[in-house]
Amino acid sequence: MLCQLWRARQAPSLPSWWVPSRTLTNGFPIAEFNPNYALFLPANGRPSTFLINPASSVNPDHLSFFRFCGRIIGKAIYENQRLDCYFVRSFYKHMLGRPVTWHDMEAMDPDYYRNLKWILECQDEEMLKALDLTFTIEESDFGKTNVVELIPNGSNIPVTQQNKQEYVQKVCEHKMTSGIQDQLQAFLEGFHELIPSDLVGTLFDDKELELLIAGLPTIDVEDLKRNTEYVNYSSQDPQIKWFWKCLENDFTEDEMAWFLQFVTGSTQVPLEGFQALTGMRGPQKFSIHKAPGDKTRLPSAHTCFNQLDLPDYDTEDVLKAKLKQAVCEAHEGFGFI
Repeated sequence: MLCQLWRARQAPSLPSWWVPSRTLTNGFPIAEFNPNYALFLPANGRPSTFLINPASSVNPDHLSFFRFCGRIIGKAIYENQRLDCYFVRSFYKHMLGRPVTWHDMEAMDPDYYRNLKWILECQDEEMLKALDLTFTIEESDFGKTNVVELIPNGSNIPVTQQNKQEYVQKVCEHKMTSGIQDQLQAFLEGFHELIPSDLVGTLFDDKELELLIAGLPTIDVEDLKRNTEYVNYSSQDPQIKWFWKCLENDFTEDEMAWFLQFVTGSTQVPLEGFQALTGMRGPQKFSIHKAPGDKTRLPSAHTCFNQLDLPDYDTEDVLKAKLKQAVCEAHEGFGFI
């Protein structure tokens, strides 16, 4: 749809670097994610999901490389080609011109996100004071620790109950935006040479953009079933049998991709199959937990743990309807837990 709208809108004057061959897009994941280029880093707990390396300036040509990466991804979208690459959620939002939030930190570094969440939820002033936090952040630069002030005179401003929300906001803003601003700008300059910013941001959300770039995954339900753990359920419970029947017979290819996003946060299937699925603590199989309480509630998911909380519905029809509703609402922007 994007390609059709773009071509209907105007016929682009292709820049001199344009290569009609598909070899560029096919080679992108191998070359640009090579650690020798220092452009991207694997996300914590997601070794095949990437984020911009804030220390990429160690490569003197890093901005040229980022601009080239943007052109390659723009070219792939324009030609309706797929790339074998996945990025953290905040990166897709930057491509769309959408604001990032502190919740997007979860995909970058789940442990760090959990610490920030604890700060926000802590109501004990003395405990918060004991952390001795100020409006600064420490960054490691090849063995050297640099202290960055998040606001003017930040090293002299303690974090308190009154300003902790601003602190979390500034930390996340630095890590996901301002701390990589030059790299982002270079990437987006290349990307927007092919894909206008005012077009892509109106057509897709971040989850749809991931599917547009990486394509629909091939999901082997039997492989997923073999690598699933159950908590307060067994494989012989009727709810579990209904669940697998629903995935196998009632979900479309699109809905299967949305389901994978719903429970793992990404459409990516590990190359080694679901036995190699990872979470915030390393290897983490997909798990289905019996959700206690109200049977009218929707299933929910914890993407850091590849976990589905499934109420013990009374009928197969109810389970199918509730599961589809949860997956579709999450895809439409209601979000993950």
